[in-house]
Amino acid sequence: MSDDTNPAVEIADGVTMPLLGLGTWQANDREAHDAVRTALEVGYRLIDTATAYGNEAAIGRAVRDSEVPRQEVFVTTKMVPADAGHEREAIDASLSALGLDQIDLWLIHWPASGADRPETWARFIAARDDGLTRAIGVSNFSPAQIDAITEACGEVPAVNQIEWAPTLYDPATVEAHRSRGVTLEGYSPFRAGDVGSPVLAEIAGRHGVSARQVILRWHLEHGIVAIPKSADAARIAANFDVFGFALSDDEIARIDALGRA
Repeated sequence: MSDDTNPAVEIADGVTMPLLGLGTWQANDREAHDAVRTALEVGYRLIDTATAYGNEAAIGRAVRDSEVPRQEVFVTTKMVPADAGHEREAIDASLSALGLDQIDLWLIHWPASGADRPETWARFIAARDDGLTRAIGVSNFSPAQIDAITEACGEVPAVNQIEWAPTLYDPATVEAHRSRGVTLEGYSPFRAGDVGSPVLAEIAGRHGVSARQVILRWHLEHGIVAIPKSADAARIAANFDVFGFALSDDEIARIDALGRA
């Protein structure tokens, strides 16, 4: 993991992913464009989208409109399972929409009909080997599904993106990913995060920050990628303002315990 002024994690050989990024689920074109521009100005370097979100073109335009060099922006997108069997066409469509020559991380958005589909994973590996994406991974997969595609294709996903928040904390899930060498990335940190928790309020008050900032800092302390979504400029800035404080071991343990409450 890198220093706390620019926290990141290595997810594959030579591929480093920021630990804090911007989610863009449910953001329309205007919202997505403006949010990405704001986020890049604030200091974010990870932008997360998906074919299913319908905003890849707006996000690509925002990256190009920004003064931040392309090589400093980590762009993630995801393939809908309905495109299984047409993976090359799917990534070509995402690249075209984004206006990029290469994606930084390409994910299978969720298992097709609950199945692991190792043949899709094999085609993801081929797309990576052909240079269309720097790294590949999955989203909403269970450890058993990760094992199935790994055993079938001989390569573990770099990332698994799942819903994650203090109330969902499970040390077994964390260990299942780490023992396999899979980076855990959490989405919707506030939806299930119980931002009104007295524990979070007390810890936030001690540090002079908000409960949302404590939740994001908690992700970073665990080395788990967080991608809070917002289209509000002030909220985008506040979500990134989590590097001026650190949680103690006791505070982390108390937040972890919210997953067993």
